[in-house]
Amino acid sequence: MSLAILSSGVLLGFDLIPVRVEVHVGTGLPSFTIVGMPDVGVRESRERVRAAILNSGYSFPAARITVNLAPADIPKDSGRFDLAIALGVLLASGQLQREESTPTAQAEPPDMDPYFFAGELSLTGAVVVVGNALALARGVLQQFPQKTVVLPLASARIAAHVPGAKIVAVHSLPHAVQFLCGAEPAEPVQKSPLSAPTQHSACLSEVQGQQQGRLALEYAASGGHSLLFSGPPGVGKSMLAQRLPGLLPALDSQQQLDVAILYQMQSHAESSLQLTAIPPYRAPHHSCSMAAMVGGGRVIRPGEISLAHHGVLFMDELPEFDRRVLESLREPLETGEILVSRINQRCRFPAQFQLVAAMNPCPCGYFGHKQLLCRCSADQVMRYQQKLSGPLLDRIDLFVMLPYEPQPKVAMATSEGSDSVRQRVLRARQKQKERQGCLNAHLHGEALQHYVQLTHDAEQLLNHAAQKWSWSLRVVHRVQRVSRTIADVAESTETRAEHVALAMQFRDQMHANSL
Repeated sequence: MSLAILSSGVLLGFDLIPVRVEVHVGTGLPSFTIVGMPDVGVRESRERVRAAILNSGYSFPAARITVNLAPADIPKDSGRFDLAIALGVLLASGQLQREESTPTAQAEPPDMDPYFFAGELSLTGAVVVVGNALALARGVLQQFPQKTVVLPLASARIAAHVPGAKIVAVHSLPHAVQFLCGAEPAEPVQKSPLSAPTQHSACLSEVQGQQQGRLALEYAASGGHSLLFSGPPGVGKSMLAQRLPGLLPALDSQQQLDVAILYQMQSHAESSLQLTAIPPYRAPHHSCSMAAMVGGGRVIRPGEISLAHHGVLFMDELPEFDRRVLESLREPLETGEILVSRINQRCRFPAQFQLVAAMNPCPCGYFGHKQLLCRCSADQVMRYQQKLSGPLLDRIDLFVMLPYEPQPKVAMATSEGSDSVRQRVLRARQKQKERQGCLNAHLHGEALQHYVQLTHDAEQLLNHAAQKWSWSLRVVHRVQRVSRTIADVAESTETRAEHVALAMQFRDQMHANSL
């Protein structure tokens, strides 16, 4: 056999792109060429593969060797193709033979079709760790469930956490050859230990007063809605937002895997893995750059909105963020994912996060305060509030103006804690999952009209408000979703006028402290 074909792959964002490794050993002057849009790391594979083959006791063919990584229009990076290339060279040069072949029978090469290879080779022939093994294994399972993933030992122990994935660990090139030729059986792969997750210990009982804010937080948690708190400094905006993760249900196994893959992509840490049922909570500083928020870099990594996938993204001092950063939230708030485009790459990352934001009504923070005087001019207040564009505000479901509440001299009664509120949230979410298979915040199109079920009075009230305030269709739909969530918390099968009125009240608070 002068031609060998093996399976490998490259990650573009969250997606696995299959790569066919074609190795041809032909006549001609000795050379070793890799084609198929390889980067520097892949081109260096020639030297690693040559040294690994020789130091493993095999012969490197004195022939014209051509390696094609197809499709050619997909950029390839890193040394993850080393193992597949080395095995392809050995197979195409006739150095691999199945163990059961006899001297009298024609030698048969091993079948490479059932396997997916990823591994970098050292000069000694050892197979060293590759990045993002969890995403590789999950991608192979989704696209080629019949294939077995051959990985370095450390990477295989991480990939073993993917339920249903077929994983084989090899520690060297000779070990891989022995396994493929049937001389050595595959050993069970032990899962890598998990690192301890960070606990969300903040309880809602620590928040005194602000009943309107607490109610909005419960509705946001129940329906997965985005939420914006506005008010003077010190009234509890950040305190309320930090308690939202404690109201959310635990992540299921698939969500845990999604979050773990994203964090592994961001950190490139292969020695530890964190699988946790606790929803992620991200709170980027307002100086956060565009690339840090949506993802980017020379090697594209997920940004803050993707690291908050299945969790909470808290943006404090919202108007202080760069305008481009704020506008970048519009796409993921609508679609639940983000497309990061660079010169020769276009990567997709999931970003189904729950946005909770906080802001002051003006630069000094005291516009509309009952006791303290605002030091800002009308022009300053207007410019500050106009940093948030209309299209972005259209994509926020709940607006709450938190007023200043004087602290009483006598300690207030203990507020309701997170545990009891969380039980109501879980019941409301369970109703939504049983009824429509998703949260109310994710209802769109015909499903929205079918499941909201407005009564006649509620529909008239909503239509009148939409005409009076010139609401866009997007705003009307968001009011409908919030109304359905309020009805679910109230354990009502239909969405009545009082539910719509309360949802409209949360919408109207957007203009409470506007000029």
